[in-house]
This record gives sequence, C-alpha cells and structure tokens, in this order.
Amino acid sequence: MERIAVIDLGSNSARLVIVNILAGGYFVVFDELNEQVRLGQDMERDGFLKPSRIMQAVKTLKMFKKLCDSHNVTKIYAFATNAARRAKNQKSFLEEINSVCGFKFKVLSEEEEATHIYQGAINTLDIPKAVIMDISGSSCQLIYYNRRNILQRENLPFGTITLTDIFNDPNMTGEEQAAMIEAYTGDQFKQISWLQELEPETQFIGVGGSFRNLAKICRRMRRYPLSMIHNYNVSLDDFNSIYDMIRVLDADKRSKIRGLSVQRADIFSSALSCVKGFLNQTSFDKITVSGSGIREGIMFNHTIPSTLEKPLTDVLWHSVYTMMHYFDVNIPHAEHVCNLSIQLYKQLRVLHKLPRQYVKILRVAALLHDAGMRIKYYDHPKHSQYFILNSNLSGISHRELVLASFVAVGHRQEEFNMSEWLKYKEIVREEDLVAVMKLSVILRIAESLDRAMSGCVKALSCDVLGDSVIMKTEVEGDCSLEIKDALTAAAEFARAYKKNLEIL
Repeated sequence: MERIAVIDLGSNSARLVIVNILAGGYFVVFDELNEQVRLGQDMERDGFLKPSRIMQAVKTLKMFKKLCDSHNVTKIYAFATNAARRAKNQKSFLEEINSVCGFKFKVLSEEEEATHIYQGAINTLDIPKAVIMDISGSSCQLIYYNRRNILQRENLPFGTITLTDIFNDPNMTGEEQAAMIEAYTGDQFKQISWLQELEPETQFIGVGGSFRNLAKICRRMRRYPLSMIHNYNVSLDDFNSIYDMIRVLDADKRSKIRGLSVQRADIFSSALSCVKGFLNQTSFDKITVSGSGIREGIMFNHTIPSTLEKPLTDVLWHSVYTMMHYFDVNIPHAEHVCNLSIQLYKQLRVLHKLPRQYVKILRVAALLHDAGMRIKYYDHPKHSQYFILNSNLSGISHRELVLASFVAVGHRQEEFNMSEWLKYKEIVREEDLVAVMKLSVILRIAESLDRAMSGCVKALSCDVLGDSVIMKTEVEGDCSLEIKDALTAAAEFARAYKKNLEIL
C-alpha cells in the first residue's frame, strides 16, 4: 500500500498528516501530528523569521521525519505558506530545514495556497457557491467560488498572530482590543468590492484551526450529539454568544474553555474578532465549518490527478466508496442491495409518499449497511450504525448522516431503539421518524432479496391491491432462499405501510 505524508508549515503551527492510498483513487488519514511553532511571530518588526522560531520549526520537523520513517512513507509533500513566503531570510531558512531535516520544502504562492484550500473544501462539501475564509497566523485568505470555479480571491496581510501582536496593548482590556481588531478588519473587508456584490444563496465556509475550535466550543455549548466538525453549521446567534464570552476573558481563562486548544487560547480572540469584522460587512446568517482545507487539497491532487483541473463530480459517492474500500465491504452485494432498494422506493412511492430528499439517505444506508462486518458478523447492523455516525462522510448533512445510520441498523433490527433516537432530537425532524421506519423496511427486504449475494433477483414490481402489496420478482435461477428471507419482514412491512406483503 502506498503511504504519503503532507507537511504544512504555517505561520502558527506545523502539521503532519500521513495518508494511506487505497486502490481506485481513494485515501484515508492514517496518522497526524500537530505542533505549535509560531513561525510568523514578531515578523512585523523587520520581516525576518526569528532564530528561536526557526529552532522550534527545526525541532518539530525532526519529529515529523522520525514519524515518517517509522511508517515507511514513500512520498512527502512539504510546503510552507505566508510566513515563509514573505520572510526576508526565506532562502537561508529553507536551506537549513532542508539540510537538517531532509525535507524539500516548497513555498506556495498566494494563488497556489488559495487553490489548494479551495480544492480541499470543494471536494468534501456539497455547497454550490460560497466564500471560503482561512485565517492563518499571518494572513487571511478569501476565496469566492460558484459553479465549481474560483471567481475571486483575496489574500489579506493579517492573521491571528499579527493581529494579536499589533493590538497588544497592556493598557487596554481584552474587550477593547477585540473591538479595535473588529473595526480594523471590518475596514479592510469593506474595501473588497466583490464582497458587496455576492450572488444570492452564497454561503460562508470557514477553514482552519480557528474555525475548528469555534465548532468544538459551539458543539459543547449546545451538547451536540455528534463529534463531527466537518460540515457543522454555526449560527450567527451562536457565534455572537461565543464571541461575547471569549473577548472579555484573558488567555489563562480562555485556555480552560472546553473545546478550545490551549495552544490557540492567546490568539483565539483575535481570530473571532476578524470573523466578526467580516460578518459585519456581509449578510451571512451562519458559518459552515470545513474540516478539509489545504492539506486535503494536496491529498486529492495526488490521489486523483484530475482534481487539479476539475473537482469531483460527486462528493458524497466518492466519500462513500472510500469507506466501502476501507471497511472491505462486499461492493457488488452493496451495489445490488442499493439498486433493489431504489426500485422498491420508487414502486412504493404511492404508499410511503416521502419526498425525493430521502433517496440519498436510503442509498448511503444501503451501500454501508454491512460496514460493521469489519468488526464482527454478530450485531453488525449496530456496528454499521456506529461506522456511519463516525465516518465523517463528505457531501452529506449531519441530519442525513444520522438518518442513514438508523436506516442501516434497521436492516436486521426488528425493534426500533427510541432511546437512541432521542439522543439526536436536536438534529432530526419530527417527520424523520416515520421516514426512517419505512426506509428501514425497504432496506431489509432489499438485503434479503440478495441473501446469497448472487444477484439472482434482477428486478421488482409492486401492485397495491386492497389491503395487500403484491411484490413480483424477476429472477435468474433459484431464489427461494431470498424470497423466504424477505418475507420475514412482513410484520414490519405491515406496521410501516399498513398493508400485507406477498412476494412472488
């Protein structure tokens, strides 16, 4: 198996991500290491990277080298961003880290950095048009895209470290400093003409450590039942509540906030002030947090070279198939069960009357219903539910992910676990419960109709006659096992659809 590493040497931190490359153009993160280096600290005075910061970077990169060697990494992508890009001693710095640590670093241009950030987000989020913001230690990237093309980008020369340094006045309170940063950044954003001319339905995506920490705090504040950060939505009200809390606290008190990294406590208020300055100049009502950014962009480029020119055509299904390969799912069986499930969904539309949005949920559940077999056969539907809930699937909302997990567990489970369902009451809707029960029956019957995993049931047609549904199968060979197994769902079918089930 090919194993690559991506090293991101930023203004605030250095991060190593080690990735397993799977057959077919898929990848999964195997290991990671994140260290604070503060490379861009104190650069504002003379434009030079400071010796103490360089020493910290070298020390960190040596650790990265050890980890890469221990995991037999075959290729390393090492890049530096804004702090190294604008450093007057860039050449000597690169020579030192390349010779001492053995990495050949590339300093990304502003355009290359923006492109990789965009590629990481667009290939993992199903958002047609948005403004992406990535706040690093010494810069703020804005990328506006629509119809899967970058329309505008802006690199502003301030970030969490530089803003903290510039407005660090011991005679001012934290709240006063936050207000000054908010006003200063707001003025900078106001000068960007295209920000005032955004098309309707444009969304706001936050990328980077500051946004991830914001999502973690918000999740804890709301007692959110999922541990996912990617595609988590922070409402404007929640953001303002967190900002109002953070800006009045000193760094020591901030470090005790659950969800906030201790390493980021001293610069987090500056990050939120910058975001607030941006929100003051726009009309966004929420922030969608992306767990993917510049590093993931490079991973996609390596694994699927076509993403250098064109994003993935289907974010969700690439993500689902990544999980299927990783969990060693029987893909032909999963695809056949998915096909039969969709046929049943269409044939029973007159009874279930569910809107089209539930088709996506059924497909995800059908393709991953056996993922739990990776743990063990017994109770594998429960394991599959856990896998789906913790899969961090891309291109799907958290609500849809929860619903898919309950449909998947229902393909063998006869009794619905209401106490488990109530854990997600803040995510799901009232009408989702009935929908999940109906979809679970469809998946159970479809899975039974490929019980021997031979694909002998080719197609289905259903007739609703009085108080019965007559399900006719188009078969190839002996399908007595499949039909007998499918009929064990008759009682569940009657409860969900108020009809008796006959299978011919």
